[in-house]
Order: sequence, then C-alpha cells, then structure tokens
Amino acid sequence: MPADLAVIGLGPYGLPLAKAAVAAGIPTLGFRTGPEAASLSPAELRRMLSGGFRHATSPAELGRVRTAVICSPTPLGADGALDLSEVEAAARALATRLRPHSTVVLESPVPPGTTEDVLRPLLEEGSGMRAGRDFHLAYSPSRVDPGNRDFHPANTPKVIGGLTPACTESAAAFYGRLTDKVVRARGLREAETVQVLETNFRHVNIALVNEMAVLCHDLGVDLWDVVRCAETKPFGFQAFRPGPGVGGHAVPQGLTAHTGRSLRMVELAQQVNSQMPRYVVQRAATLLNEHGKSARGARILLLGVTYKPDLADQQSTPAQEVAVRLLELGASISYHDPYVPSWSVLDRPVPRADSLYESAADADLTILLQQHRTYDLQGLSVKAQLLLDTRGAAPTGAAHRL
Repeated sequence: MPADLAVIGLGPYGLPLAKAAVAAGIPTLGFRTGPEAASLSPAELRRMLSGGFRHATSPAELGRVRTAVICSPTPLGADGALDLSEVEAAARALATRLRPHSTVVLESPVPPGTTEDVLRPLLEEGSGMRAGRDFHLAYSPSRVDPGNRDFHPANTPKVIGGLTPACTESAAAFYGRLTDKVVRARGLREAETVQVLETNFRHVNIALVNEMAVLCHDLGVDLWDVVRCAETKPFGFQAFRPGPGVGGHAVPQGLTAHTGRSLRMVELAQQVNSQMPRYVVQRAATLLNEHGKSARGARILLLGVTYKPDLADQQSTPAQEVAVRLLELGASISYHDPYVPSWSVLDRPVPRADSLYESAADADLTILLQQHRTYDLQGLSVKAQLLLDTRGAAPTGAAHRL
C-alpha cells in the first residue's frame, strides 16, 4: 500500500507523529535512523498496522511519499553542542529518493539555521533539485509531552516556518490534517527559534523553583504551599515545581557553539538543575544523621527511576546520578518502579524491590524520585522508617519534602 507520509526517526519525536498521522487516516511509512528510545506496545502496533502504518525495509521506499518529516534525535555531543549526525544521515538517505514537488519538514530540535544551512545543502546535493523551487522545505518544532492526557497532537497548535511562503503553505496543508490549529512563523529560523525558546523556558523556570526549594528549606518555609498560593494569580505567573533534576529528551540550548553568543540565563539554569541530584543526596545524608544513622551502610530504597511519571522512559533521568552518589557514600541501594523491570547503575544491576511496603519498612530511608500514580504515598509514609519526597506528592506532614 502506498504511503502519503514518511516519518524518518521513530524515537520520542517521530513515533507520536506517526501515531497521530495514522489516527488521522494518513497512510504512514516509518523509517528508523538508529537506536530509538520510544517503543510501541503490541496492541498499539496492531492498531497502527491496521490503520495504514508500516515499517520501511529499505531507504528506497522513501521515494514513494509526498511528505517526509525528519524526527531524528539530536543529543548533546561531547562539545556541549547538539549532535546533528542522525539528522544528516536521514537527509542523505532521503535526498537521492526525493521526488519533485514533495515536502520535507524537520522536527528535530536543532540550532537556528540548521534547516537552511545543513539540511538544505544535503537534500539539494543528493537530489539535484532546488529547495523552494523543485521541492518544499520547512521546519516545525516538535511539541510532544509524553503521558499528557490533556494535550495531544489534535489540540496542540503546530508552528510552521518554510523556506518560502509556498513551502510554509505546503507544510501547513499537511499539518492541518493532524491539528486544529496551524501557526505560521515568518520563516525557517523563526520556527527553529520557537523550539529553542520553548525548551529553554522550561529549564530556566525549573531552575528558578529548584533554587527556591533550597532557599525555602533553609528558611523553614513550605515551598509547596508557596507554589500552591502563587499559582492562584491569574496573570504573570506559571507554576513550576522542583524535583531531583531535569530529565527528558529536550536539552537546553545556550547557542554558544553555533553563534559565538551565549544565553547566560540558560547556562546558569543548567548549572542549577545539574546540582539537584547532589542536593537530594545531601538532604538524604542529613536526614539519616538526624536520626542517628550514617549514609555509609544505610539501606536506601529509590522509588521511581524514570524521568517522567507513568512512563518507562529513562532518558537523562536524575535517578542515575542520585544512585551513583549514594553508592559513593557507601549506601546500599535498591529500587522500585512499576515501569522498569530491571535497572543498572555503573553497569551493575540494582536489586529490585518486589514487595514495596515490606521494602520501605526495611529500608533506613525511602526516597521518592518519581511520582507514579500507583504509589500510595499515604500508605508508604506509614510503612517507611524515613521518607524523603522530592516531588511534593505526599500528604502534608507525611514525609520530609525537598
């Protein structure tokens, strides 16, 4: 069966797009560009296959679609800049199969200028065609929030910026089949910079509330009550909550490596957020000391080791660094997570707690790192000898909060 759409990269950005396209009745071809972090359950895969989805077995199949969306991952490289190698590989795989009048959209997080300065030359060289004349080229920032039950592709506005006005309209026509609202940016770089702003906004505001958590603890102030009251303000405030660190696939972009100009606020936010796992361990050691115990030899149970609640994704989860630092202090750690059947730290398997309440009662300290819906924190607070809640999820007075 011919496909209207090729989604290149079936990780955290591409897989949600492919699912949305199939749900909208668009025959979709999926093409993997490397190891993908996202996955489908057997039931989800069956639904997608019955709806017109299929995996490409050869790059040659990319030449049969009218629209191709590149969703390859762009992790941080060793130099601190985004690694564009998989985007470049996707472009090369697509270029020699590109058809005239087709539309190519990039959704991967990239520095402003990437679509025009990196993707465009690769596509033009490999295809022998000109972007904006022979095929359409556009950028659209991915707006994926895994596990969010309120917002999904259909009700999340989609930003589109094209190389030319015609490119923008071609991409907008495609995304108009998936979403209720399309927002047209002035051009490619404006659309790319929307992604930079949205990602940095999250990291900067999390850093602010993380700093407030440390300050409020020192002052003896209940930060969680402060946030609860502050978010009643109907203007000029958006509530963020602290945690043990910032995980996920979207990384903050200071832009230094690409423009020679740094975003000082973003760099500072990265420093603040990267210190949170260390702060959690410091609080854990202090709690143990206050109860006559040492971190060395202490039995510590970690609850929730994914980066987001009710998902199995462990991308950049702060649980890894928390565990490493606890081991360095000489603690004996175990973990529980309903979505993670096995877990390793420093290439060593961490014992999994089979009986949650018995393990919490046996541990010298239980640390809630991720708030999964299945956790009964009232019950855990009764069973646990000590409970450190880094998510503010336990009832007031039932645990020591971050």
